[in-house]
Amino acid sequence: MSAVRDDDHLHYAPMVVADIDDVFALEKQVYPHPWTRGNFADSLGSGYNAWVLRDRDGALLGYYLLMAVVDEAHLLNVAVAAGRQGEGLGRYLLDKVAACARGLSMDSILLEVRPSNLRALAVYEKYGYTEIGRRRGYYPAHDGRREDAIVMRFVL
Repeated sequence: MSAVRDDDHLHYAPMVVADIDDVFALEKQVYPHPWTRGNFADSLGSGYNAWVLRDRDGALLGYYLLMAVVDEAHLLNVAVAAGRQGEGLGRYLLDKVAACARGLSMDSILLEVRPSNLRALAVYEKYGYTEIGRRRGYYPAHDGRREDAIVMRFVL
């Protein structure tokens, strides 16, 4: 995995309503049970910290949504375009998430991840997130079943 730098002709900007179609398309590309378009619109309307990462041509590379609660930030959603995974963009976005949370005077960041999302688990663990619990039956899964969520924390 190569390191991504701020000078790599990337455009990192707050997510706006005009980004939602691209964000929703990427979401459907990378998640088997994606958020709805309405989830993104509601998150923006609620004032959550939402950011997009685009390349020099304007193609969406990734995004994240972060909710601040008292002294902990909750990473609600983060994704990197399928064709661009493995290039360090996930780590780059996690760096931006941490910087955002620090700027909000948060002490830590929480997230949930599916146990079946091995790629994301590896990225989070390598970054320094640690498992602190499980939420039983948290996610919808195939055939009407449910999948647990691994709860992870990163201390800032």
